[in-house]
This record gives sequence, C-alpha cells and structure tokens, in this order.
Amino acid sequence: MARSRKVTVSTDAEGHTAGWAETDLAPVSAPDPTAAAFFDVDNTMMQGASIYWFARGLASRNYFTSADLARFAWQQLRFRLLAREHAGDMSVAKEAALAFVKGWRVDEVERLTEEIFDEMMAPRIWAGTHQLAQRHLAAGQRVWLVSAAPVEIGRVIAARLGLTGAIGTVAEVCDGAYTGRLVGDLMHGPAKAEAVTQLAAVEGLDLSRCAAYSDSANDLPLLSTVGRAVAVNPDGTLLRQARQHRWEVRDFRTGRRAARIAVPSTAAAGLVVGAVTAGLALQRRRRAG
Repeated sequence: MARSRKVTVSTDAEGHTAGWAETDLAPVSAPDPTAAAFFDVDNTMMQGASIYWFARGLASRNYFTSADLARFAWQQLRFRLLAREHAGDMSVAKEAALAFVKGWRVDEVERLTEEIFDEMMAPRIWAGTHQLAQRHLAAGQRVWLVSAAPVEIGRVIAARLGLTGAIGTVAEVCDGAYTGRLVGDLMHGPAKAEAVTQLAAVEGLDLSRCAAYSDSANDLPLLSTVGRAVAVNPDGTLLRQARQHRWEVRDFRTGRRAARIAVPSTAAAGLVVGAVTAGLALQRRRRAG
C-alpha cells in the first residue's frame, strides 16, 4: 500500500501561496488508474495568466520594455472584457505564437520559465486550488494542468507544484530550437476537450470518473467532457452555467478580487507573446545599433 505526500501550503495576508513543504500522509488505498483531474492554469490555479508573468519576467531581464508590457496588458484586458473570441482573434493569436517561439532554444525557455516561476508565479498560486489538486494526488489519482500557454511553461509549473504533467500549446522543434510552426492548434476551447479525450485513451482513463477545474466559460467543452466539473473563481458566464448544471463552485478570491480583473488572463495565449515578440524585435534592433 503506497504512501501519499502532502504539500502544506502557507499563505500571505491576501491568500496567495507564500510557500509549501511536503510531508508524508497516512497510506492510501490502491490508486484508481481510471480517475484523474485536469486543472486550467490562468485564474484557476494561478492569479492572472502564466504567459503574462513569463512576459513580466522577460521584461525584468531587459528582453523588452515596460511600455511594451503595458501595451499588451491593456490590449488583453480589453480583449477579455469585450469577449472578442472569434476566428479572427484566434488567427492573430496563432501568428503571434509562431513569431514568438521562432529561433528560441527549448532549454533556454525552460531555464527562464523555472527562474520566473520562482520569482513571479509561485506567489500567485491560489492556495485553495493547489490544495484541491493535492487531494486528488492523495487519493492516488493523477493530475494534469491544461493550458493555452506553451507546454514547456505548463510542464515547469506542474513540476514545481508536484503534479503529474501538463497539456499545452505545442510548438515544433528542430535541433533543439523552435521552428516557428505550431504542432496542431492553440490549446484553447474545444482543443482542450479533444486533448484530454486523447490523453484518456492513451492513459486508460474513464472520463466519467475524472474531474476538471476552470474559471472560464471558454472551457465549457472541457468541463462537459468529464464526470465532475468544478467552476473555480468563475467568470459570470461560467457561474451561470455551473448553477444551471449544478456543478460545484469554488471561489478563492476575496470580495475585492472577485469584483475586478487584477491582471490579464489568456483567453488567447498568443496575444501576450505578440507583445513579447515586438519587444524582442525591439531589443534586437537596439543591440544591432
């Protein structure tokens, strides 16, 4: 009989994760190989968007300017508030994602992500959501993150949080560097449900025994695919759907946070990398000059 590991989470005055320590739990029954949990990242596992904080980390390392970052933040806030989720926006997002990764070394992106996670993302992990994930692990289930962000970023976050792994947007790699082409589409909306269904087939999961967690109505296809859907820090549309379907609702925000959008969220992850792309090009021009 296996023993599970518990992550004890400490939080600051605003409810963010300040740190955690692993301890042994009592033995658990044999794991259920057919059950698993899938967690969205942005505003579900983490306050704000992981790719936004990655961009902030790049800005602090002078890859691009604060003005570039501020311009992106406004554009994405406007995108979220207006709910402009249509084919044209996704096309722009995909092109931006392609431009961002072209020529970058995979190991460099992973190294930067590890540094930036520790500096900027870890303090913004929602302690309550992290504890939900730990409950699944303690029950012998596997836990995956599912995000529109590049899969390399998702994998770093999953590893840092002690989770099983991550599903994310995949960029083509040749000789250790990104080619500028995506493998498939952005991991967004219906693509998340399709990816989880494919993973379930490979891993022998029974989706009716699985759970999914998200803050956004964009993830309704994913939430509808599993047997247990949980709305975490839900937007208005998802909250209405959760009540209609009698899904569980968890809100780890304070009243003040629930009433406003503090930082951008990646309804389309490519919008942030578009700002990163512009910043990197500017930085290269400055160095060339």
